[in-house]
Amino acid sequence: MFAKLMSRERNQTPKADILAIDDTPENLALLSQMLTEKGYKVRSVTKGSTALRGAKAAPPDLILLDVKMPEMNGYEVCRYLKADERTRNIPVIFISALGDVFDKVKAFQAGGVDYITKPFQVEEVLARLDTHLTIRNLQLKLQAQNTQLQQEIAEKTAAEDKFAKAFRSCPNPIAIATYESGHLLEVNKSFLQMSGYSEAEVIGKDISQYYSFSASEKYDQVLQKCQTENFVRNQELEFQSKSGQIKTILLSLELIELGGTKCTLQIMNDITERKRLENEFISLVSHELRTPMTSTIGALDLLNSGQLGTLSDRGQQILKVAIRNIERLIRLVNDILDLERIKSGKITIEPVNCDLVPLLIQATETMQAMAEKAQVQVLLEPSTVSLRLDPDRMLQTLTNLLSNGIKFTEPGGIVKLKASVNGDRCQITVQDTGRGIPEDKLESIFERFHQVDASDSRSKGGTGLGLAICRHIVERHNGKIWVESVLGKGSTFYISLPLN
Repeated sequence: MFAKLMSRERNQTPKADILAIDDTPENLALLSQMLTEKGYKVRSVTKGSTALRGAKAAPPDLILLDVKMPEMNGYEVCRYLKADERTRNIPVIFISALGDVFDKVKAFQAGGVDYITKPFQVEEVLARLDTHLTIRNLQLKLQAQNTQLQQEIAEKTAAEDKFAKAFRSCPNPIAIATYESGHLLEVNKSFLQMSGYSEAEVIGKDISQYYSFSASEKYDQVLQKCQTENFVRNQELEFQSKSGQIKTILLSLELIELGGTKCTLQIMNDITERKRLENEFISLVSHELRTPMTSTIGALDLLNSGQLGTLSDRGQQILKVAIRNIERLIRLVNDILDLERIKSGKITIEPVNCDLVPLLIQATETMQAMAEKAQVQVLLEPSTVSLRLDPDRMLQTLTNLLSNGIKFTEPGGIVKLKASVNGDRCQITVQDTGRGIPEDKLESIFERFHQVDASDSRSKGGTGLGLAICRHIVERHNGKIWVESVLGKGSTFYISLPLN
């Protein structure tokens, strides 16, 4: 039992490491026994030179030092300790029979933190020991915190320097503005070059005034979206330079905090030249492709009618393939034109007060022939609600979603069109029992030319633009469109629109 107790005491972590220096072995034995019983580790040394070597080799937490010693007295030992980088911060408590005020002053001048007069009381030694160890521990913690703080400051300064260099040298125009007022705080050289203004002309001004009048509403929407999502990427806006030139930019906006103030970091990409090329391409598509394609489909239809003679079975088969491909090409061209016109605002959304039920009925009736051919049942669950929307564009969206649902549902399946009211929103859903959409494709299918399977464009006749057009139409109605899906069980497309 005694052996276990001794083993447990040896394994306990000592409160502190104490170096006791006294030329009298009896005093050392008394101090060592007293402090060991209280949980301290004690190293006893009778010579000042030996104590200095031991303190440098393994610095203790505190030193108890006698004044009167041969060869080297306590004052000298303390001065050597304070002169060495490794030991200067170790607290030294003098213990001496010399009780004169001069001796005490001399001890403090040498670097001691306290002075205990012999014969000492055990409680006094323990109390002072505990006090100075506590002070020392607090000093060490404060030192560690200061070191950590200095490191954090250095890292923050380095990060700020790195950001500042990237900010200044970035080829993209960048601006930092306050979120509430929009006042510009910083702009880079690229912003000044694009805008044509000097730094003095823009700092402190409202950044919204540099976006064109037609883009002001969309800019406000971007700010509101950023408030909920913290960032917005690649929003197309028009920017007006000092000369009055209107530039098309892609704006990426992120909320940041600068000196305790909520700000927006606005990174711009000037796509004016790209838009010019796009418009030229659209013009080319409109005039140089649609006309010959229309003539081609007319000629193919004439051949298919038999008015120019009867084709062989093989000829009829090839003719049907040609008609199918030219029809798909016409749909692709029309979808490209439609999407670009909506994005550029050339096709305006003209909302009117509209009863939703007739629109839903018209959409299902329009797709009925396609559904019957695919042996798919279309069900309608309407809800009486009045919305402010563009009937033609919303009908285009609904028929597009129904068409997708029918195309990807196996014979005998069901496509359901449903409308309901949730609070201040109307929710329209198109649910199918088709093959479903992988989770990693749920967002990307609304991008241009994106399809779940590349073979869909051939087997289903899709162009990869239908859902992109739907998204633009819904967003122009201040609505939101998304999809939820389970592989092998089907997909549900949701449209959320504000009530009147």
